[in-house]
Amino acid sequence: MYVLLAVVTPEPTPTPTMTVDPDSVTPGPGGFIVIALLALAVALLAIDMMRRVRRARYREEARLAIDAEEAAARDAAAGEAPEGARDVDGPSVADDTDSRGDRGA
Repeated sequence: MYVLLAVVTPEPTPTPTMTVDPDSVTPGPGGFIVIALLALAVALLAIDMMRRVRRARYREEARLAIDAEEAAARDAAAGEAPEGARDVDGPSVADDTDSRGDRGA
């Protein structure tokens, strides 16, 4: 029975003790300089990324404006009205007048 108690009863674990001086394992000025340089690099990369994203967005807006102008020029050359100027409700009163301004009979 004593064998069973010896197997079931756990042995107390030793409490770890600090073997080094806590002041000698701090990062010190070298660690501070490394972290400061990393923070500066991240800030500069973020600024560069924002500039590149803004530039890409402006280029896309300019490309869309140029495409819209080219489409309007093609429609004008083909004799069609631009998309925004199409008459949806049918002919107006001004469409019924002839070149002198008189209404046709």
